Amino acid sequence: MSTYVLFNMLSGNGKGKEKADELKVFLRGKKAVYKDITKITDWAGFFADLNYREDEVIICGGDGTLNHFINDTEGLKYSIPLYYYPTGSGNDFWNDIGKKPGDNPARIEQYLKDLPFVEVNGMKQRFLNGIGYGIDGYCCEEGDRQRAAGNKKINYTNIAINGLLFKYKPTNAEIEVDGQHFSYKKVWLAPSMNGRYYGGGMIATPAQDRLSKDRLLSLLLFHGSGKLVTLAIFPSIFKGKHIEHPKNVEVKTGHRIKVTFDRPVALQIDGETVLNVKTYTAYKE
Repeated sequence: MSTYVLFNMLSGNGKGKEKADELKVFLRGKKAVYKDITKITDWAGFFADLNYREDEVIICGGDGTLNHFINDTEGLKYSIPLYYYPTGSGNDFWNDIGKKPGDNPARIEQYLKDLPFVEVNGMKQRFLNGIGYGIDGYCCEEGDRQRAAGNKKINYTNIAINGLLFKYKPTNAEIEVDGQHFSYKKVWLAPSMNGRYYGGGMIATPAQDRLSKDRLLSLLLFHGSGKLVTLAIFPSIFKGKHIEHPKNVEVKTGHRIKVTFDRPVALQIDGETVLNVKTYTAYKE
């Protein structure tokens, strides 16, 4: 029996392999085979070489690593036990399934079935946690810029506060949820969520259940407020308390959600940035 540890060297601010080595505590007595997940280009061949009766796979990375995995293996059937061990910086998926730092690797097959799609800028792909649109997309764009400039410790909370106060301007938005149309002014956030968490700990949609039988997505709308009011409410999102401000915060649920801004801004898909986006559609089939 072999345990294949698929690590992402770039996760956890470049400490992906180092963090994946923590698994040796859990793998005592097992034969571990470490592979760089970014070097696997033939997933069908990879799984075909495994013994489904004896082998197992542990994915080590962050939410972005899982996003790449679910899209790279789209349509591929495999029966190998699949585990996850978080080595990213945000680890929103891990938080959402009720796990804590230091917990054992968790089986994740049930969470990867029938995931929702997002269509944006001519691209269609599945997503795991959420689609961030608004200042959250700006934060990912700015984080990428700082990382490219050599900053290895990106503080997204500081980026968000600076954006709220100085750099990011809210947009007007047209919203469509299962055929119903709504208009909003001064929209700061408009993410569509499959889980509760995104952005490294923000509980955007506290009532969202990624395994719900109704297969609904949740759309958070943070709107209508000026900079100071927004800044006063914003920290409460880390405890899911922002929804206690119904004048400025709403959550809508539906199977198909379309958001259109009146100017292009950055968007993020499970933490991966997409630039110059005016509209996106998120849906479950």
